[in-house]
Amino acid sequence: MAVLKVKFTKTRRDKLAQILWILNWVSVVSGIILFSLGLFLKIEIKKRNEVMAKGDISSLPNMLISVGVIACIINFLGGKICYDCSDANKFSRWKLVMLPYIVCTFCFTFCILVGALMCYTMRNELEESLYLGLRDAIKFYKDTDIPGRCFLKKTVDMLQIGFQCCGNNGFRDWFEIQWVSARYLNMASKEVVDRLKSNVDGKFLVDGVPFSCCNPSSPRPCIQYQLTNNSAHYNYDFLTEELNVWVKGCREALLDYYTAIMRSIGITALLIWLFELSVLIGVRYLQTAMRNVLLLGDLEGESDGWLLENSFVETAKYNINIIKNLGKANQISTVSGMNDPNIDVQNTNCGKSNVTTKCIPAAS
Repeated sequence: MAVLKVKFTKTRRDKLAQILWILNWVSVVSGIILFSLGLFLKIEIKKRNEVMAKGDISSLPNMLISVGVIACIINFLGGKICYDCSDANKFSRWKLVMLPYIVCTFCFTFCILVGALMCYTMRNELEESLYLGLRDAIKFYKDTDIPGRCFLKKTVDMLQIGFQCCGNNGFRDWFEIQWVSARYLNMASKEVVDRLKSNVDGKFLVDGVPFSCCNPSSPRPCIQYQLTNNSAHYNYDFLTEELNVWVKGCREALLDYYTAIMRSIGITALLIWLFELSVLIGVRYLQTAMRNVLLLGDLEGESDGWLLENSFVETAKYNINIIKNLGKANQISTVSGMNDPNIDVQNTNCGKSNVTTKCIPAAS
């Protein structure tokens, strides 16, 4: 029994073909939107690739870009097919193409769904990439004279100013690394020498943060050095007073930023997937209705259209049997009693008889 069978008159078939022609062109626009969203996300990731570890983060924008390009091609072809389906004579040229086209389009719409779901499942990968990238960027903050690292200081400073953040997890991350370049240290100062000697690795560690961590909205001058020393500043209590440096870590700030972008892209991709699926259903109805009208031979009469010619269970069993028999196509049956035309060849009787006949030799 056919699934969701609908009866179509010639007028309804023509209107369906015209509507699907328009919707396929709308789908081309949706493909351009997917391409643009993927390109936008790729650019945003590229902007801050210096503070991201190399991973699978770029797979999402690359997939969206690819799906967008394929959507434009498939829907352009679908528009041409639907336009020709308004004429039964023109449909005959697409008759053998439409079913493979529907199957390929179904697989393509599934890719859109996968891309939409990836926007919601890549948060952990993104967080790990940001954590490792920011850790290395902060570690090499002082290396302004080393090729490949000379722009990291500017990158981290602009990042902290733009996203109002400080450090990887927080401002205390700067306490654990030497972020002041050795070229700016006064080695004649006893305090500097004592700090270097007090550290096992010989690093100059201070309880201070770069200027980019300062909050310009604070009512008092920024306290970026000796943050944990209450006696070093007037009317200052490190434990009770709100600090005038950014408290949020840059990993959290960037994670919130990219998560908001990917959620918006995910919602858009889901809407496009639903739209593409509805267009695909319409194309399937058009294909079955046009095929049936050709079988009936009355181009002006009514015809049935459906999603599946048989029930879901029967269709599944049929496809499973096709897959099972794919490997048996080239096998020779050895069951007794079954004739193999290449083996069991009947011999022609060429013996003598009263009537003179021509002998036809058996095929060897």
